[in-house]
Amino acid sequence: MAKMFYTGNRESKLLSKIESSKERERIKTISAIRDNIDSFSNKVSMKLIETGLIETVSKSSVENQIVRCLDNLCRAEDFDIDYAVAPFRSLISNPNIASLYLTAFVVETLINHKDIIDIYGSDDDIYFCIQKELTALMEGGKGA
Repeated sequence: MAKMFYTGNRESKLLSKIESSKERERIKTISAIRDNIDSFSNKVSMKLIETGLIETVSKSSVENQIVRCLDNLCRAEDFDIDYAVAPFRSLISNPNIASLYLTAFVVETLINHKDIIDIYGSDDDIYFCIQKELTALMEGGKGA
């Protein structure tokens, strides 16, 4: 006879709080990006180039591609975002969805752009570079 497992009331409330806090963080992050899309894309593209993670013939071209990616992120359905980041989900534990989405874009799409010479560093390096800029944006948004 199969055992029946029931989730206790306390467990279900805790799981619900965890899920709703993740969803709030996701909405807050995407909203901050939407409100600062141009400056954020400029900072991310500059940082990726300065740190030597991206070698390109045109910084503005990289910035334009990142703006497009971020615009797609702001308009995408949850399923589309989850699908795009699926290969990178195990990159780190508890990743920021926007940083992961942008990392996936850089590694899978931007590398094939005509103005990109090469992309260096590991996926982790790219993620943490992007995450550092996103953290600065989110902290800057709290003070404003």
